Amino acid sequence: MPKIVFLPHQDFCPEGMVVDAAPGENLLDVAHNAGVEIHHACDGSCACTTCHVVIREGFDSLNETTEQEEDMLDKAWGLEMDSRLSCQCVVGEEDLVVEIPRYNLNHANEAAH
Repeated sequence: MPKIVFLPHQDFCPEGMVVDAAPGENLLDVAHNAGVEIHHACDGSCACTTCHVVIREGFDSLNETTEQEEDMLDKAWGLEMDSRLSCQCVVGEEDLVVEIPRYNLNHANEAAH
């Protein structure tokens, strides 16, 4: 069972957290089930960038990005090569290290969070 390491984030996970996840689980759901309340203005429908995360380790074990996700990621604040929308990530067989960016753009209400 893969371990998901959420790096410390001042608002969502100040101490950081390590949780177990089953392969096939959605990364946003894993976070929420563990109490890491990543924003998700579009309710996980790939219509915003509020659940943007950076996968520091284990990126290649995730499912492939779709064109729709790539188009949304182009609008994300602080985009990096290993950026993903957590609502679109399916956990694979490997451990992950996940960083939640300090800021995100909430296109649903056009305010920075």
